[in-house]
Parts: sequence; C-alpha cells; structure tokens
Amino acid sequence: MSKYRPFQGIAMEKRRWPDRTIEKAPMWCSVDLRDGNQALVNPMGIEQKLALFDLLVKIGFKEIEVGFPSASQIEFDFIRRLIEESRIPDDVTIQVLCQARKHLVDRTFESLAGAKKAVFHIYNSTSPAHRKYTFNMTKAQIVDVAVEGVKMVKSCLPQAGKTDIVLEYSPESFSSTEPDFALEVCEAVIAEWKPTRERRIILNLPSTVECSTPNGYADQIEWMIDHFSDRKSIIVSLHPHNDRGTGIAAAELGLLAGADRIEGTLFGNGERTGNLDIMAMALNMYTQGVDSRLDFTSLTEIAVEYEKFTGMPIHPRHPYAGELVFTAFSGSHQDAIKKALDARATLNDPDALWDVPYLPIDPKDVGRTYEAIIRINSQSGKGGVAWILKERYGLDLPKAMHPEVGAFMNAQADRLGVELKPEEIWARFGERYLNQDGPVVLKEITERARVGSGKRSTWDAEITVSGKGFLVAGTGTGPIDAFVEGLKSAGVDGFKVTAFHEHALTQGSDSLAAAYVEIERTDGKRFWGCGLDASIADSGVMAVVSAVNLSLK
Repeated sequence: MSKYRPFQGIAMEKRRWPDRTIEKAPMWCSVDLRDGNQALVNPMGIEQKLALFDLLVKIGFKEIEVGFPSASQIEFDFIRRLIEESRIPDDVTIQVLCQARKHLVDRTFESLAGAKKAVFHIYNSTSPAHRKYTFNMTKAQIVDVAVEGVKMVKSCLPQAGKTDIVLEYSPESFSSTEPDFALEVCEAVIAEWKPTRERRIILNLPSTVECSTPNGYADQIEWMIDHFSDRKSIIVSLHPHNDRGTGIAAAELGLLAGADRIEGTLFGNGERTGNLDIMAMALNMYTQGVDSRLDFTSLTEIAVEYEKFTGMPIHPRHPYAGELVFTAFSGSHQDAIKKALDARATLNDPDALWDVPYLPIDPKDVGRTYEAIIRINSQSGKGGVAWILKERYGLDLPKAMHPEVGAFMNAQADRLGVELKPEEIWARFGERYLNQDGPVVLKEITERARVGSGKRSTWDAEITVSGKGFLVAGTGTGPIDAFVEGLKSAGVDGFKVTAFHEHALTQGSDSLAAAYVEIERTDGKRFWGCGLDASIADSGVMAVVSAVNLSLK
C-alpha cells in the first residue's frame, strides 16, 4: 500500500511513562458546551446550555469551556447570562475559545466582562498539512500567527477589568505536527506571555486527530515536557480525540507522561468519533482506588439529562453508563456473578474489597442496582433465572432444580426470540409450577389424626384427576408422605419423592412459605414442583401436585 504510511514516532532513548501509575486526578476541563455542542446536529439553545452548565457544576467540574462567543450570538448571550445572573460558583472558572484575530479577541473580552476568572483559549493549527493546504504558510509565519495572537490578548487585558485572565494556547493538530516545531511555537508563545510559577500558562497539546497508537502520543507529551525551558511555569493540558477509538488510552498514557490537565466531554461527544470521554476516564481511576474528584454516583440521571440536552443517544454498551454494561446474558457469567454477590452479601461490609467477576465496578457506586445485572435470553444459564427469582420474588430454588428451570426459561426465550423480563420470568414460572390446571387439582387437605407417638399422621385430601373427583386418605411421617400414599387410591402412582426443600419467602409477604419437591418416575425421569402457601404443610403438598402434573404431561 502506498496511499498510507506509518506514523513516524519519536526516537526515545528511555521512556519514563511506562513505569508510572496514575495516582491522582488531573485538573479536569469540560468542553461539552463548546467542542461537544459544535458537534451536535442541532446545537443547544441557551436554556439547554444553562441546564447543562448546572449539571457540569453539580458533577464537580472546576473548569468549563462555555463557548466561542465571537462566533455566535447565542454563545455570546449564554456567557452574558452566566455572568449577569451570577450562575458561576466562585470556585468554577469558565473558559472561552478564540481565534487569533483582533476583532474576535475584542468581542471575546466583551463577553467576559464581570467574570471573576476566565481562561482565554487561543489556537492556531501547526501541522504540515494545515501549513500546506489551509494557510499556505511557512513555519515562521505560523509562529508569527501564534505570537500575534498572544499580543492581541495582552493588549486587551485592560478591557478585562477585575477579571483574572489565564492564557491557554493550543498548537492545533499538535498530534500530527513535528515535535521540534510544536516546541518552537510553544516556546515563542511562552516568551511573549511571560508566565511565572505563580501565574502559569496552560499549554494544551491536543490529539486533534488520532494518528498513532496511544504510546506514540505519550512519547510526544513526555518529549515536550522534557524540552520545555521552564516546565514549572506551564500547566500541560491534553485534548484527545477518538479517531482510532483510543482517546481514553491516549489521555491515560499522557497523564503518565506528565500532563496536568485533561479536556474532554461527557460520554465522548465531539467531532467525528468524538472527544475523550471524561466520565469513563474518571471512573477508570475510581476502579483503581483513585479519587477522580468528580461525582458520578447518579450516573443514570446524568445520562438521561445528557441525552435530553444534546439529543445524542448513549450506546447500550457504553462504558459504565450504557444500559447493558452491568448486564450478563451469558450463563457462565451469570453463575460467577451470582456466586460472588451471594458471598459478598454475607460480609455485611459495603466497603469490602470489590472482586466480583465480570463487574469492574460496583453498580451501586454509580447509582445502578443489582436487579438488572442478570437478564435472561436464550444464551443464559440456569443460575441467572434462579438469581432473578430469588432477588425479585424471594424464591430460593434448590440448586438441583436450577437446570430444569433454566432450560425451561431458555426454551421460552428461544421460542419468542426476545429477552425475558423479570415479570415474564415470574409469569412463566407461575404457569409451569404454581398455577397449573391439572390433571391433578388439590381442593383441600386436612390432618385427621396422629398415629402412635405422633411421628405419623393421617391426612384426608379432596382432589380431582382429569376432572373426576376423589376423596383420598393416607398415613405418613408428614403430609407429603400421606398425600403420596393417598394419590395411589386415585390411580396416580409410579413415582417416589426424592427431594424436599422449604423456606419462608425472603421477599414479599412474610406469611408465605415456599416448598420444592422432586419426584422420580419408575422410568428414571425426574421432575420438580413448587408450592406457595401460608401453611408450610400445604405448600409441600402443592409442590407434589406441581411435580406430578409435570410428569403426567
């Protein structure tokens, strides 16, 4: 292939970033209201922007890029409302973007009048392709554009009044710019602005278009940091896009390379394949025990608000926020999750080390519930159905019963070709095991007399078999033995009880008891039945009827 060529990385004698780990959160800057908004099919109106700004503040962002006020009257008016209506908390800094042109700089300063603090973000593109096609400029001319932009901002500082202005400069298309030239441009900007260690400049090094594997971007960041003339007067910021699908990885490795600050959007909204997803990156840190300083404990609500403001859907498999990311359809996954959650429930310690298979984060930590973790389709396993019946309906099925119930539910899902919701699972369980119409129907059962020392008793039962009525009686160590003996007189024979389990319901009515009975026919086939009743004796007999009916169909 001659149309494309490999990315030319930097020759690094000794990289330090591969040996590091992320130990603290970066400075975060949300660009949802600017970069994210410009990528929308239908950009947000002022009221939507105000609501999204409030949400970003609630999440915990301390720096928020609020727009490009010189490019749009809506964005200008939005910023004015933020300031004039005192909507910006004292610990939050707004950021504005501006091209290096005098009339645009003037207009942008006009929009900031009365703000307590603002980041003034200027940029110009530096890559060979932009120099060749977009601007038809030499390297020296590109440097002059950057420096002139800084001079324009400096000349307008008196217009800022009491607003504390922090300069941010981006060599746009940094990721595809020659490293030595990117450094030259940045150093020229630094020389003109003259930052100090007390009043630092933000140098934003964007992966405007991803053009290499994330390690290549990390090399670029580490190389730049190593060659800055005064690193301590600089806040190194990253603005990764996601063209190769590795924006988060690039940002994480960029932090390892020494960056201080991250710009991105919620859920990765942005041009082309989007920006870095700050939510996912922050929660990645959280799963490693690092405080991200952002609050995503109500992630479901945040996702709903985001979709409302932007009109952009969140993919059901989106990390952390997608509808299905905490859901297991696979039988082996369901079994592992169920066992781990059952074991965790016995600890009575919500802060115990999280080590549940297939779940990198506790869903409760982002406002999700365990209820929807296990969902049933034709690929699901026996443990998944048992989990739903226990967690939602309080039925703690014997382990030996799981395969039969699981196979039945799988067959239902396969026949319908859809996922079975918990309500559908319960309804089908009831149809099969609890609400049968025969052939055996129990009308009534009563204890008549105890025999001998009381270990055995006689029970009377009224039943119908295929619509024909019978009064039967039997004696046994309990109602189940007695009832099985009585069934013989009605011609229902050829089986024996091989297992019996009972428990009070763990959910719902405390007055109900559940019983499970397994029977084995003379041909060796086994069937489970279930009964629910306020009387544990009656629930056991009902479980026998359930199993017998299944064996007769």
